[in-house]
Amino acid sequence: MKRVALLILVLLAVRDAGAAPAAARKPGPAFFDIRSYGAVADGKTKATAAIRKAIDAAAAAGGGTVVFSGGTYLTGPIHLKSNITLLVEAGTVLKFSSDFDDYLPMVRSRWEGTEVVNFSPLIYGNKVENVAITGRGLIDGSGEPWWKTYRDLKEQLGKPVAKPSKWQAEFARLNTARADWPDDRRWLENGFLRPPLIQILDCKNLAITDVTVKNPPFWTINPVYCDGVTIRGITVDNPEDAPNGDGIDVESSRNVHISDSHISAGDDCIALKSGRDAQGRKIARPVENVTITNCTMVRGHGGVSIGSEMAGGARRIAISNCVFQDTQRGIRIKTTRGRGNVVEDVQVSNIVVRDLKYEAVALDMFYTAAPPEPVSERTPRVRNVHISGITGTAKGAGVMLGLEESRLDDVTLTDFDVTTETGLVIRNADHVTLRSVRINTQGGPVISAENATNLRLYDVGTSAPHPGTPAVAFVNVAHAFLQGCYAPAGSDIFLSVRGRDTRTIILGENDLVGARSPLMLGGDVSPNVITRR
Repeated sequence: MKRVALLILVLLAVRDAGAAPAAARKPGPAFFDIRSYGAVADGKTKATAAIRKAIDAAAAAGGGTVVFSGGTYLTGPIHLKSNITLLVEAGTVLKFSSDFDDYLPMVRSRWEGTEVVNFSPLIYGNKVENVAITGRGLIDGSGEPWWKTYRDLKEQLGKPVAKPSKWQAEFARLNTARADWPDDRRWLENGFLRPPLIQILDCKNLAITDVTVKNPPFWTINPVYCDGVTIRGITVDNPEDAPNGDGIDVESSRNVHISDSHISAGDDCIALKSGRDAQGRKIARPVENVTITNCTMVRGHGGVSIGSEMAGGARRIAISNCVFQDTQRGIRIKTTRGRGNVVEDVQVSNIVVRDLKYEAVALDMFYTAAPPEPVSERTPRVRNVHISGITGTAKGAGVMLGLEESRLDDVTLTDFDVTTETGLVIRNADHVTLRSVRINTQGGPVISAENATNLRLYDVGTSAPHPGTPAVAFVNVAHAFLQGCYAPAGSDIFLSVRGRDTRTIILGENDLVGARSPLMLGGDVSPNVITRR
């Protein structure tokens, strides 16, 4: 009996030692149903106040899940607090008001890479942590009235506003005295900037999972200055003609994971950005440590775009296992003179493209027609970009366009097998390597390179010869090496070389028996620049 009593005492002591002190337990429920705070799911009665009360109650309890369950809830902006999860359950629609005045007072925001004070985003957080938006329900931004007003005002751009509306006057009052606007101010002239649907600023640990989101006034999902972002299993379904209807725009954030999602957008499906012009360079927050995987993108301007607002830089980005269907472009890096900073360490692999309207790959430093200028902090740079495993169909194979004063550097394209109308164009680039590249064009050269150095072509060719057109065309190319390339039967000229700045073209072992003429030299090229091995 003494042994049994002793054992009971020991077990009770272990239990008590493992239990949290009563004072450490947080009282209150873990779930806060907005219906308990007065929300009505009729799609007509605004639930803004009820949602705010539920969030306040959850925050007072130390955090919790605010539940939207069954029916349609009409609301104005939702402002998140730390440790809050919004749960939009299956069969539930969270529909936002189309009354612009509901999104006043204006709040701190970022709009196309510029700090502004603007309409409140529809779901908004500023300096929060551990927040999430999840569920199998639908979030509808009711963007149509915003799009119409934008289009109407766009027609009046540059014309004086006879009688500014309340929100135009408020925008002007809060913003016109600023000295740090971007160089291009055209989009500020009418005093009407549409808010993103979901914008979370300065957040640590943000998760958006499983929900369907559509019809944003502006961009759909926009993390800004965040650290630790997970976006998984979501669906974005925006009309093709929605202006600036991007799917996911990650700005100046780090440690970002986007996966297992389907995005159909009116602009870029996924875009990575880091601020605009001088203000972005001053803030100096890059977008970095980003992985994008297992996603499908439909329509939209780009499958995954890096830029064009790149003043804070972009680095350490991995994109893999994605399908791009009917987008304008596939992988796109877009920048221009004046944007500044560096895009570097980009890895792309295992991409399927189908019926792209333009290029499968576009590394383009001429996003705008900015005139030449001296090299400075305004000068963009793109380097260390490595792309492999792209298959499918597109209008163009791709472009790699550097600036004369800031050339592309260290770019590889491997296992590229695409049927296109036009080939790959390389200009103002150094250290470009093409390996196992097959481009079946309808016309023109497969590869065109101009003002390029240290160009390497291994196993490059086409199955569609075009009489009268070289398969590979070099103009002012220096230090190029071709090995294992091939010309199908019926080819005319395999390699055309022109330009007085051409230097050191080395031809290794290539299968060119199908070409009528393996090599054609322009009159301004010395035969001594060609070496055969």
